[in-house]
Amino acid sequence: MYANPKKIGLVFGAMVGGLHVVWSILVFTGLAQALYDFILWAHMIHLNVVIGPFDATAFITLIIVTSIVGYIVGYVGAMVWNKVHK
Repeated sequence: MYANPKKIGLVFGAMVGGLHVVWSILVFTGLAQALYDFILWAHMIHLNVVIGPFDATAFITLIIVTSIVGYIVGYVGAMVWNKVHK
């Protein structure tokens, strides 16, 4: 079965970028700290981590970089898949 690297790259890029959009929304609304504290508590981890205030420049950078990395991972993964399954 052939995997289209461009399509899979777009899917991975959208997924990874989309997850970071959700995280940024949580930071913007002030819900990120509560979620992070819950996750650490549920894993029995004790760290003093403070989620900073929303920063639009960091938001844009985060979404662009993670989307590009997600695309690259999906693209390379599809290329490897196609090579292995020839």
